[in-house]
Amino acid sequence: MSNPRYREITSEELAAKPRRHNGGIDQTTPTGLGERDAGDDTELPPPRGWLLGNTFCRRFVSSLLGDGGVGKTALRYAQYLSLAANHSLTGEYVFQRAKVLIVSLEDDTEELQRRLLAARIHHEIDRADLKGWLFYTAPGAAAGKLMTTDATGRPSHGQLAANIEVVILKRNIDLVAIDPFVKSHSVPENENSIIDEVTQVLTDLAAKHNIAVDVPHHISKGTAEPGNANRGRGASSMVDAARLVYTATAMSSDEAKSFGIAEAERKQFIRIDSAKVNITKGGGAAKWFHLVGVRLDNATDLYPNGDEVQTVELWKPPRAWGDLGVDLLNQMLTRIDAGLPDGNRYSGAPRTGEERAAWRVITELAPAKTEAQAREIIKTWVKNGVLVGREYINPVTRKAVVGLNVDNAKRPSTERLDQ
Repeated sequence: MSNPRYREITSEELAAKPRRHNGGIDQTTPTGLGERDAGDDTELPPPRGWLLGNTFCRRFVSSLLGDGGVGKTALRYAQYLSLAANHSLTGEYVFQRAKVLIVSLEDDTEELQRRLLAARIHHEIDRADLKGWLFYTAPGAAAGKLMTTDATGRPSHGQLAANIEVVILKRNIDLVAIDPFVKSHSVPENENSIIDEVTQVLTDLAAKHNIAVDVPHHISKGTAEPGNANRGRGASSMVDAARLVYTATAMSSDEAKSFGIAEAERKQFIRIDSAKVNITKGGGAAKWFHLVGVRLDNATDLYPNGDEVQTVELWKPPRAWGDLGVDLLNQMLTRIDAGLPDGNRYSGAPRTGEERAAWRVITELAPAKTEAQAREIIKTWVKNGVLVGREYINPVTRKAVVGLNVDNAKRPSTERLDQ
């Protein structure tokens, strides 16, 4: 016998019932996914819309991760100027001149003016070259947020994206820079699902208007790790959503010793490493920049010295092999192969005694080389088989040790720097 409390629901009644989705009520009728048949793709897709090197690209989100004060903003402003003035200031190729909008959520308008002026002065960019191409704003709280929370703590869309869209359409913007990411929203920064919604606003903005979006971001506390995208502050979904991510890191003490930079000056040099470039080939060597102070000539009676503001210039570390010709390289090898006066041979081991340290031959014959550079030369020769370690009896201790010998067949014979 059927239960009188229940009856069969007709198909018409079922179709009329609201559908539940993810715990909520979805009143809309499904329309499908708009899928395409790959067999119908008879034409090639257009190339990606690169703007500057592998840093900014239309329809994608970029980010630069780094500690506060490391030089992120100084570098980014030079890159923005490169696009607006159609003149590379950072060694990156300008694919096309682009209209840039800087939305600063950390500095005020006057500080933006100082930063831009410093970059213009140092790189000799005339104000007229930016007219109609570079726009900036420090809107403060009045512009709203990308996302915020309501009275119950639930995330909701703010007004910032809509306000930015007004400028995109009005000025025909190609790149929007929102600095820093952490101040673009007021939702819990460690909640992946919520931060994912914030970044979705950015990716939707990029796709809708065919623009590049850049959101520099702070890193979490701790030791800096060049190229580590996981050091980004807060939820990892922010970096997951970005496609072009780099890290900015101050020069380490070891790097300073290698390059011959004084300890007091090393933080004026920053390295930029690819942390996540997953729409093109990533990796490669770090790119280096030197932070320079620029006088703005804005002195007043009250402040007779005026301001000095940072900008960046491209810097190339000295190469360990620079200025070493074939004759000098062979002279070094001959000295190493001859060994020491007491019959001992030189060693390439990192912790060998000073007398047997092969790197000392390099610095004696090339005094401009640092210890780190000299060690790198010895290390390369051992790796390439130019120097070969062979066991012999130490004439002093009468113990078997390993010393370096030269493979004459592999001696440098051209001006190659890696032999």
